[in-house]
Amino acid sequence: MFNFPKISSRDNQKLKFARNVRENREKEWIFIEGLRLSEEILKTSLQIKYVFVTLSFLQNQRSIELIENLFIKTHNIFQIDENIFSNLAETKNSQGIIVISQKPNSGQPIIQQNLSQKPFLLLLHQINNPSNLGAILRTAEAAGVDGIITTKGSADVFSPKTLRGSMGASFRLPFWVNAEFSEVLVWAHNLGIKSICADIRSNNNYLQIDWELSRILVFGSEGHGLTPNERDQINESLIIPMAQPVESLNVAVACGIILFEAKKYRN
Repeated sequence: MFNFPKISSRDNQKLKFARNVRENREKEWIFIEGLRLSEEILKTSLQIKYVFVTLSFLQNQRSIELIENLFIKTHNIFQIDENIFSNLAETKNSQGIIVISQKPNSGQPIIQQNLSQKPFLLLLHQINNPSNLGAILRTAEAAGVDGIITTKGSADVFSPKTLRGSMGASFRLPFWVNAEFSEVLVWAHNLGIKSICADIRSNNNYLQIDWELSRILVFGSEGHGLTPNERDQINESLIIPMAQPVESLNVAVACGIILFEAKKYRN
């Protein structure tokens, strides 16, 4: 049986640090909650600072194996009472494990060094719903994109909600975050990467696009989409034909449809 140090006070400095990470006040660390994501972080080379568990978490073989593997990476594993854990947890029905891990590196050089011969990138402009963002990241990884770029005003790709929605994709994908919209398009143009966006006024069916070219697929915010000025900076547009009276799809759904259409040709 494990005999980890016990924390019995909400005012413990390690718990205060973890709450600051949860609230994005510690910029170099991320707040990971749940068994599945804790298993995913073990597959990376990221540093693990703290692990917090409840006694009830340590009651099945899968949890025990996870803790044994986490102990190899860090001895900073602490047992805390259920009521204190519920105060620390970001979810209402937590599984009883929280990991504080190093944040993955991001930036334009990270994207550039991971480009394939014919790059396929995703530019997400002010997508501010973390659940939508997480779903997009999970789908993008499955579709084999080279990297994800998010602009200022977008949800945090490493927030607890986005991490849960991405099912670990946030640990593995190359990112450039808080980018300037126009800067990204100029950078892509200089690399010969053609930009394309979804636009309800477009005449180009998404099934008729040449997806074998180097591409950067652009999506605007859930509520407002792209402004006319932003659309003018993009090389091409497309539309997903829909039955009336439907005019639009959830951004994560629309992104998935287009990404997997592109994947057919890029494979």
